[in-house]
Parts: sequence; structure tokens; C-alpha cells
Amino acid sequence: MIEVQNISKLYPLKREQQKKMNTDSTVFSAVDDVSFTCNPGKVFSLLGPNGAGKTTLLRMIATILKPTSGDVRVCGYSVTDQSEQVRSKIGFLTGSTDLYARLTPEEIVKYFADLHKMDTQQFRQRKEMLFEQLNINDFASKRYGQLSVGMKQKVSIARSLIHDPDVIIFDEPTSGLDVVTADNIVKLIRQCKEDNRTVIFSSHIMSEVDLLCDELAVITNGKLVFNDSMETFRKLSEKKSLTQTFIELVNGDIKVDKV
Repeated sequence: MIEVQNISKLYPLKREQQKKMNTDSTVFSAVDDVSFTCNPGKVFSLLGPNGAGKTTLLRMIATILKPTSGDVRVCGYSVTDQSEQVRSKIGFLTGSTDLYARLTPEEIVKYFADLHKMDTQQFRQRKEMLFEQLNINDFASKRYGQLSVGMKQKVSIARSLIHDPDVIIFDEPTSGLDVVTADNIVKLIRQCKEDNRTVIFSSHIMSEVDLLCDELAVITNGKLVFNDSMETFRKLSEKKSLTQTFIELVNGDIKVDKV
């Protein structure tokens, strides 16, 4: 489970940045007092335009960034006080991850397994299962820098899941991928749900959200403007497309009571 509790992230602004943003404020609020809960066996989607605060929020959940205020509890552990325990419970996958060009997929995945202090037998079982599921064996001994974008993403999936995490965070995981590789990731998200894991993902592709999502939140300018079930979001759309409803929420043309 992920419990986001009134979390905010502020960044100080220099004078040049204030002028560029046309503001007198000395701080920029990337995430502003956000709260929501992601439950096991559910897929929670985080939507928002570029610069809305999605990635900042996901990185705070993953302990990559420290919140300015508020807290996040992952499987009962606090990201501010128990970051090591949180990281042991999380697999974090992003479409922009770059790994070590000179290492092979086997070496990369083993490196991350060692970071999580996995024993040899457990590592071998997980690696064999993931490499088979993701069809990595055919290029397992090639250097990462020689792989295609789709192959690299498969390796990134394997290193994110090697330690068998209870919580998985996908930050635009299908961005820039071919249809086949993107479909494999969609299937993986479904499998994580069936395994009763907690799944949170961000995406710009509404068809993926409609296909996978149980609950969702929409964030813009660092604030939540929607936080409810996918069923409620569909009802809100009525005869409009899901994309149009998303745009109207972001623009403030639709107001909802439950956030």
C-alpha cells in the first residue's frame, strides 16, 4: 500500500528564475499538499500535463527526492524516516532510465540484486523467470549500449523487479516504445495486479489508462484536481472522450468535490 499524506515539494527560486516566471515568490511549488492512497491489487494512475508535478511526486514516493513537508508511507514505512525499508519494497521503472553501457543485462540485473542483498538461489530463480518472461535470454550477454530501445526497457524492467517488490511504480513506461514492447509492459502491469501488488503509473496514453486503471488522480500545477475511481471518471466523461475530460479538468472547466 502507498499512503500519500499532505505531501509538498518546494524549490527556491533565483532572481533570474523569478523574472522568467514573472513572479515575486522566492519558491516554486512543484507539488502542493497532495494526498491519496494506492491499494494492493489495484492499478492507480497518475495523470497530468508536462510539468504538472507527476515525476516529482513519484520520485518522492520512491525516496529519490525528499518531501519539503508531509509524508508517504509505503507498506507502513515512512519515506522520510525509513527510506531504506521503503526502497526494499519498491520497484521503480521509468521510460527515461539509462543504465551502464558497458555491462551486459545479466551483469546489470545481478548488480541490482546485490544492492538488495539477495541470496544466490533467490537471484537465480527470479532472474530465470524474468528473463524468460521478457525474452531477454537472446541478448543477455550483449553489452547494454548495443541494445535497441525496446531491449533496454526490458532490462530496466528486470532490474526493477528482480527483488520481487510489493510496490511497483511506472513513470511513463511505454514512452517512445514500439507497439510490441509497449504491449508487453501493459501485460506486465496486469500481472502485477493479479499478483496483488500495489501498482502506480503515470501515462499520457488514455487508452492505457482506460484499459488498466482502477483508480486515478489528475494533477496540474502541483495540485490534485481529481482523485477517484476510474468508473467515476468515465461517468464524468459522459458522451465526451476521456482525453477531453482530462483536458477540461486540467483547464479548470470541470470542478469536482472529491479530491
